[in-house]
Amino acid sequence: MTAKLNITLGQHSEQGRKEENQDFHGAVVPKEPQLKNKGIAIAIADGVSSCIAGREAAETCVGSFLSDYYSTPDSWTTKTSAHKILTAINSWLYSKGQQHEDDPRHHSQGMITTFSALVLKSTTGHIFHVGDSRVYRLQGNNLECLTTDHRRWVGDKDYLNRAMGIDVHLEIDYRRTELEAGDIYVLTTDGVHDFISDKEIAQLILANNNPDLAAKSIVQFSLDKGSTDNITCQVLRINTLPVQTANEAHQELTRLPFPPDLEPGMVLDGYRILREIHASNRTQVYLAEDQQTSQRVVIKTPSVNFEDDPAYLESFIREEWVGKRIHNSRVLTVYNKDRPRQFLYYVTEYVDGQTLRDWMNQHSQPDIKEVRLLLDQIVTGLRAFHRLEMLHQDLKPENIMIDATGKIRIIDFGSTKIAGIAEITTPIERIALLGTVNYTAPEYLLGQPGSNRSDIFALGVIAYELLAGKLPYGNALEKADNPAAISKLVYQSSTRYNPMIPLWMDRALRKAVEPNPEKRYSVLSEFIHDLSHPNSEFMHDTRPPLLERNPAGFWRGLAIAMVLLNVVLVYRLLV
Repeated sequence: MTAKLNITLGQHSEQGRKEENQDFHGAVVPKEPQLKNKGIAIAIADGVSSCIAGREAAETCVGSFLSDYYSTPDSWTTKTSAHKILTAINSWLYSKGQQHEDDPRHHSQGMITTFSALVLKSTTGHIFHVGDSRVYRLQGNNLECLTTDHRRWVGDKDYLNRAMGIDVHLEIDYRRTELEAGDIYVLTTDGVHDFISDKEIAQLILANNNPDLAAKSIVQFSLDKGSTDNITCQVLRINTLPVQTANEAHQELTRLPFPPDLEPGMVLDGYRILREIHASNRTQVYLAEDQQTSQRVVIKTPSVNFEDDPAYLESFIREEWVGKRIHNSRVLTVYNKDRPRQFLYYVTEYVDGQTLRDWMNQHSQPDIKEVRLLLDQIVTGLRAFHRLEMLHQDLKPENIMIDATGKIRIIDFGSTKIAGIAEITTPIERIALLGTVNYTAPEYLLGQPGSNRSDIFALGVIAYELLAGKLPYGNALEKADNPAAISKLVYQSSTRYNPMIPLWMDRALRKAVEPNPEKRYSVLSEFIHDLSHPNSEFMHDTRPPLLERNPAGFWRGLAIAMVLLNVVLVYRLLV
């Protein structure tokens, strides 16, 4: 039977000899599907005692983190989710701290707290840390501190040199660790580790098999050893990790059977099939009518050719997952399930229009302003993917629809990479689909991971093709499957095919389709801006090199020069 992530948690806190307990701690163990998609979160904080709002700072930091983390998109990585949340919390603490500084009743240090968190997702632990609280890991008899205290010594005293709320800019340590069943993690404030040794912490845990008893024992022992600070300890033991066999994964994916061959007039779960729109060896797409609303919709079904292929099935299900999480007018809408389904398929909006490829075939020389408007819409849709840490990975004219009013929709999410899902361990071998030849970024061809720049490459090729009617490297990318071949790619200036294109715009296109991703645009906004506004970096060139403007003329001229040179050399030898 499939195992799930399961822990036993113990927590205890005492104010000790202080007048107030300014430590704060918490944990969230969610139910499915958040247990799988987001994991378990544990956090601890120690408000700076010299601040009158130290307790509020610690409580805000822990409470907000544990609440807001589970509100972030499932498509985000754990690191992205945590950093965005902690940056926002830090800004709030710093702002409130500045207000306290103006109030003579408050201490000058504002709202400052240490913070350490451990997020257990799938089989990986994610540690976020700032300040001098600590995160330990106990494996067997070996206790290892996984964090570094952010302290600075001045004379015989030490001070925090990094903490939440201390500065408008937040620098937080991040670390990943592979989880193992039986591992024990310990989170402590300095009221513990400043007064008892790591060896004593380990001995207390090993002497108390119950994490709750272990946490209480560590707190009490710290008190007995003379701790003068608030004392907080969290102890968690990993009982089981999420483990699923390939057979179990396949059974889960095939919970619903494949639908039968659909013909016009057939009814599938309340949808009447009108006609087949498209069919390939991977999917079938049908136009249908919702009998409840009379609305026209599109039904996409998987191909029976892949009925026993778990990787394909996961990819098909992921398409719906992606579409239901992107809410953007320039991305195809995937409808939520509003009725029981007997078969595996999903339902999308119907776009009454044509693909961008068909549009390009009908508009061989579109106006530059018209092209910009189309690209603006594509960027709007693509940006929706990137904001959710998704890469489309198969952007091409065939995967862009234009409706009768000229509005764009990005379609087909079968190749989409989801950063947050990639963190979840699976027995299914995820096959990276490389997109389509001539639109695929060179880094994919070399087996390297993609990034936003990879989608920008595909967008750059589309922009070039819209303006010039050609491809920036001809068909050379079809054979560029090694570093040597990619290094020989020669960009062909778009002005060669369309003299109406300004040189600065051609330079923007060239930067977008740079074979080296490090030289490419890093964000969509820069590219789309440079297509409409001359970039000063591109203005020093008066005209493209002859090799770009006229490759045939360049090589013809070079050949003539070589012939003349040979004639001169022969003449000198004879003379």
